[in-house]
Amino acid sequence: MGTPNSDIASSNRRRWSAGRVVLLTVTAVSLYLFFPSIAEVFSAWDKLGQVHPLALPVIFACEAMSFVCTWVVQRIALRTHEWFSISTSQLAGNSFNRVTPGGGATGTALQARMLIDAGFDGPKAAAGLTVQSFLITAAVVAMPILALPAIIAGTRVPNSLVDAAWIGALLFVAIIVLGVVLLATRKPLDRLGHVIETTANLFRFRRPPIHDLGPKLLDERDEIRVTMGSNWLAAVGASVGRWGFEYLALLVTLYAIDASPDPWLVLFAFVAASALGMIPFSPGGLGFVEAGMTASLAVSGVTVGQAVLATLVFRLVSFWLPIPIGIFAGWLFRRRYPRVLVAED
Repeated sequence: MGTPNSDIASSNRRRWSAGRVVLLTVTAVSLYLFFPSIAEVFSAWDKLGQVHPLALPVIFACEAMSFVCTWVVQRIALRTHEWFSISTSQLAGNSFNRVTPGGGATGTALQARMLIDAGFDGPKAAAGLTVQSFLITAAVVAMPILALPAIIAGTRVPNSLVDAAWIGALLFVAIIVLGVVLLATRKPLDRLGHVIETTANLFRFRRPPIHDLGPKLLDERDEIRVTMGSNWLAAVGASVGRWGFEYLALLVTLYAIDASPDPWLVLFAFVAASALGMIPFSPGGLGFVEAGMTASLAVSGVTVGQAVLATLVFRLVSFWLPIPIGIFAGWLFRRRYPRVLVAED
């Protein structure tokens, strides 16, 4: 039996693992390098009065519908008709992801833990959230396909946005291949279960640790294939809607500041910025998105000043506002599902 001092030392080693130190170092360097882009976006703060006030409810509604679409996909993947625990845990996990690096893994791990507290089976929660993540990621990188008719009709796309589209196409192919591998094989999914298990146990809040998640994921995978097979149209539609409503929020923002953008070029800019938001080196892609969206919008038919202001408004609604909302949602969740501390051996 270990002494208290040895337990504390072991806990500190887990808390300050080499991988975590490297990730935090990379995050700090990334934020330092992109601080000028973040500062440039916030420098447009005094121009928020230029946003047409009647457009704000529309922007908020589009962003809200984007979240609703995510909940729909999760309800299908988790095979449940329940709304409260899905919506509040997703909002809380999304908020946590906004303040921690990790490319969404930290928020997903937190939501999985919250769903377990709400009575969901651990492997079922992990498998469902993994499937949801793949669907939504595949949807955003596939969105440039929607612009192909406009390009064929003669819309001129700047080289920088074409490059972004090619990157998105490659990501889409990679995600499809990875999805097929996870759905059709056993060993990769077993390893993925180990990664999720390790991440979730870092945020277990004195809950018993998860064990043997890989084999359990395989069983859940087989059930999800049957469930998603009968609901694939709704799942795909909601996955596209998750990004489609957010794209509309950006487009309405541009029109609300009297910009005259090309909607198809804005779509390319949006996809490029969304892909940058998945980079795990900073919380929620902070810095990467600001730099990428400002630059992309500036070549999509709007002025640099309008691009900066639109980026500020869009990030306030899609990045900063969900943080306090997620904290409140987490509080509501805990009022219904209090955390029961369990003594560890």
